[in-house]
Parts: sequence; structure tokens; C-alpha cells
Amino acid sequence: MTRPITFPQDRSCPYEPPAGYRSLRQEGPLTRVTLYDGSTAWAVTGHAEARRLLGDPRLSADRRKPGFPMTSHVLTALRHLPPLLFNADEPEHGRQRRMLIPGFGVPRIRALRPRIQQIVDELLDTMVEQGPPAELVSAFALPVPSMAISLLLGVPYEDHTSFEELSRLVMRGSGPEESAAARGKMLGYLEGLLIDKERRRRQGQEDGPQSGLLDELVRDRLLTGQTDHEEIARLAFNLLVAGHETTTNMISLGTLLLLERPDRTAALRADPGLLPQTVDELMRHLSVVDELLRVATEDIPCGTQVIRAGEGVVFNTSMINRDADHFPEPDELRLDRAGQHHLAFGFGVHQCLGQNLARLELEVALGTLFRRLPRLRSSVTVDELPIKPGDTIQGLIEFPVEW
Repeated sequence: MTRPITFPQDRSCPYEPPAGYRSLRQEGPLTRVTLYDGSTAWAVTGHAEARRLLGDPRLSADRRKPGFPMTSHVLTALRHLPPLLFNADEPEHGRQRRMLIPGFGVPRIRALRPRIQQIVDELLDTMVEQGPPAELVSAFALPVPSMAISLLLGVPYEDHTSFEELSRLVMRGSGPEESAAARGKMLGYLEGLLIDKERRRRQGQEDGPQSGLLDELVRDRLLTGQTDHEEIARLAFNLLVAGHETTTNMISLGTLLLLERPDRTAALRADPGLLPQTVDELMRHLSVVDELLRVATEDIPCGTQVIRAGEGVVFNTSMINRDADHFPEPDELRLDRAGQHHLAFGFGVHQCLGQNLARLELEVALGTLFRRLPRLRSSVTVDELPIKPGDTIQGLIEFPVEW
């Protein structure tokens, strides 16, 4: 019997899944993989199977449960923490999600468009003023979502750079100790910020000019005794990290992929109305969050296989979003796709809460970038670009460009 392929794997091309995942596609929608610590789990690569299983309450997101699949040392170091939002089960997950839903509704996100447009314009003004070359990740792709999520939450604008560095250490620190230390610093800052917001509220002061979702949580949840500083700080921490790590990588990889497909770029410039479907197709094609993790709490039949209670399940998003049984020409970037329901934002009760914000940021960032810098190009070849490792959110570490 051959040993299952390893998961996760590093990409060799920044916008394509690892070559080793092709055998997963060939072996069927559900197959075994070996994780970094030597344990095994089920990998789901079929679109229909993924939608069915992600909606099955017999799969738990709680990483404290025995058998939960660990794909990196960072996750293993966090295993003991109480479940929170992304890795919480019902009813706790629903309670926490309901606290945050008002802040991520469509009207609230639409109202942010002028401010996000201003952020994008100011960053590009600085890039143009300094002149080429530029490093697109640090100059543009990273600060856009970092500033946007800070704006939504009500975190002071001037602190976004420290969050970017701490988030990098949390996700890609040299080891568990460095990741844990960065996480502790960020949580400490957030708790202090919440205490200050609570003090202002108790003293009857008006919300400051940089108020946001955190101020509302203090008013509606903290002061009413429905939650405490620690829970709000942990929720804010998760939103800050997830809210800019994913979109940062989508902006840089989306830019690279469109530059590699000049016909698609030309179509987008000719018809900006293609932006929304372009963003969705980029989400599907790039699948920067390449793993959704669960563990079975009961036996679950799936096709010819049975996922046994206590077995881990890894949803391999890059393969799910290229399932030829669901997506015609799955490896092609097609701007005419519609209504095919990619799973880049997940599915079921844990579907990404911030997807409206992510779409808005990508539409504004990519649309403005290609409009203002029509001669934008990479300064190096694709194989020279440094890529993030496979056990984290997929993306570019640096992206030197000129115009």
C-alpha cells in the first residue's frame, strides 16, 4: 500500500495549486493524506462532496477535539485555546457570529466604499510620487485591507503598521514561541483599547472619530453584561488577522495573474463592469485559503467511503474550486463564469463573515490599480517571486513592479 501524499504542500507557481495535488484529483473526491506531524486525514477535493460535508453538523470545527487535523506548528500551538468563531461549534458559534453580523452587513460595507477608495488612491499617489520600481505587497496589497479592517473595527489608523507585523509573526513566525508572543501582544493592545472605549462610554463621552464595530460591541454587549473584554479582544484579533491576510494575498496574486493574462486585463480595462465577476473568478482560481479543517464526531458515509468518528477532514479548496465535474475548463481563468458557487469563502454556518468587505476591497484595489497604472508590469519573472509556504495562507512575500 502506497503512503498517502503529504498535505499541505508548497506551490511552485504562486497562482497554481501544488503539482502534488493533481493525484488527489485523480484518486477521487475523498482520499487520505499525511499531515506534517505524521498523522493522516481525509482530503476532500470534490465540489459536491465539499458542500454536503461542510453543511453536516457531524463535522466539528473545534480543534481541541481528538483527531482534529493539524497542518502546521502554529495551529498545534493554538490547539488548547477555547473555540472562537471560526473554530467554534453551535450554539457558541452562532452566538458569537450574531454579535458581529451587523458590522458586516451589505449596507455597512457599501458605506465604506468612499473611504476605501480614498485609501487606495492615497497609497497609489505615494507609489507614483516615489516613482518606479515599487514593492507592491508592502506599498499597496498589505495596507489596503489592513487599513480597511481597522476602519471597520474602529482601531486607530496609526496602529495598522504594528498589526501588519504582528499578524505576520502570528501566521509565519519562526516557531510556536514567536507566534504566541505576537498573539499575546496584539491581544494585550486590543484589551487596552476596549478598556479605553468602555471608559469613554461610561463617562458619557461621544464615540471618537475612529469609532467602529468595537465601540458598538462595548455599548451593546459589554456594558449589558453579555460578554467581556477578553472575548471581544479575541474576536477582534481573529478579524484583524483574517481580514487582512487573505485580502492582501488576493490583491498581490490577483494582480500577478491578470498581468500574466493581458487579454483578461484588456477586457477589464475596456469594461469595468466586469470587476465583480473578475473578483469572483480570481477567488476561485487562486484559492488562497487552501484548507478548511474539521473532525468527525460520528461516522459519516461519503460516496464509497466512510469517515469514522474521530477522523480529521481537510477540505482542499484549490482542488474543490477546480473540480471539472462542476467548473468547465477548471484550470482556465474565465471572466464569463456566473452562478457556479466557488467555495473560496467556505460554505455552511462557517461561511466567511467578511466576504462582502473582501469583495469590495478587491474591486476597488484592482480596478483602480489597473486604471491608474496601465503600464504596470512585474520587475521579475514569475519563478523569481518568493512564495509563502503551503502551511499558511497562499500568496507572495514580495512583488517588485514597475510601470
